[in-house]
Amino acid sequence: MLTGDQELFYRENGYLMVPGALDAAELTELRRVTDALVARGSRLTESDPVFDIAPGKEACEGRLRRIKDPQRQDPVYDATMRHPKIIGIVQRLIGKGVRLESAKLNIKPVGGGGPIDWRQDWSASPYTNDDVLTVGIYLEDCSEEQGPLMVIPKSHRGPVFNHHHKGIYVMAVNPKDFESDYAAPVTLAGKAGSITIHHVRTLHASAGNRMGKPRRLLLYSYTAIDACPLTLQPDWEEFNARIIVGEPTFRPRMEKLPVELPVPMACDTTIYIEQEKV
Repeated sequence: MLTGDQELFYRENGYLMVPGALDAAELTELRRVTDALVARGSRLTESDPVFDIAPGKEACEGRLRRIKDPQRQDPVYDATMRHPKIIGIVQRLIGKGVRLESAKLNIKPVGGGGPIDWRQDWSASPYTNDDVLTVGIYLEDCSEEQGPLMVIPKSHRGPVFNHHHKGIYVMAVNPKDFESDYAAPVTLAGKAGSITIHHVRTLHASAGNRMGKPRRLLLYSYTAIDACPLTLQPDWEEFNARIIVGEPTFRPRMEKLPVELPVPMACDTTIYIEQEKV
């Protein structure tokens, strides 16, 4: 669980690093199932519903950049998504009722691969309130050379910045729009089993991987149970099937918040494809 100081730090700064959230045995299991999925994905030359593959002609591990919905691919990921320690931390920050928003496992290949431009998750998925956050789990030690998460402290309290380029939603912000208003970015390098937490409105990015081994980061995004998406009418049964703790509600909690609509954008796209348009 979190201390009072950790909770206060998150609320003031929009991010938090918690070391040692998972133990050695849990990490061993996560690495085992991840290795098996990576082996499968590395044989592909094109993306499919499970694996996101970078453009190219040859199948290889270096082209695999994301495993989608890992909780549906193996029970170990589903159990991690519901881990009592992680859910306890999430409840402390967004309330007792918790719903899964999305899940993915991002892989940064070696040789400078996998940079992600500055963005706010809120721009892509605004809700009726912003009790929404993402938990990242490092499966191995992650140094600054491997492209860990970078955040802009206190940016979750500011505006939603423009994520459009030439009239197209590209999931990226021009740093010139905000760099004079905030302190320098904070890099969240950490040991295996550490978790990063960032608020849905926090500006964040990550550099390319300059180390000789891939960087694997398991990501679970959670919402308060009374947060309802503004952009699409959810399938009610599927929406409530993602509840981790709590009961469905027909009465979402509304807050006055800045919103940017993530339109127009290409169908069935990913952040990698959209940010390449900038």
